[in-house]
Amino acid sequence: MSDERGQVTAFVVTVMVALLVLAGLVIDGGYALAARRRAVDEANGAARAGAQALAIGEYRATGAYRLDPAGATAAARAYLEPTGHEATVTVLGDRVRVEVTFSQPMALLRIVGLERLTVHGRGEARSVRGVRAPET
Repeated sequence: MSDERGQVTAFVVTVMVALLVLAGLVIDGGYALAARRRAVDEANGAARAGAQALAIGEYRATGAYRLDPAGATAAARAYLEPTGHEATVTVLGDRVRVEVTFSQPMALLRIVGLERLTVHGRGEARSVRGVRAPET
């Protein structure tokens, strides 16, 4: 008969580590999905804020309705300032595109070496005048 002492302990340790990793995937995966949603929401909000920055002087002088690119960029950045997240703001004609990036800390996956996850979100808004028919 061979000595089998300690085999149950090794099995229990292996199963516990596997369960912790699985719990980490579930919990930190949920945090990652929530962070992604937050990044997209922040980007959309910043893009909408930027799309409201009209070139008022030009509109009053000529009646031309267009965005002020510097004002749109400033408005989008001001919207994101309280979050402290990095963003890239691009103004293309009547559209404002915002890409937000930040780092989400992991709760349980740190035990396997994953400290943080970089999250990206993109939003776009278009400046329109008056009420229009729905876009297709």
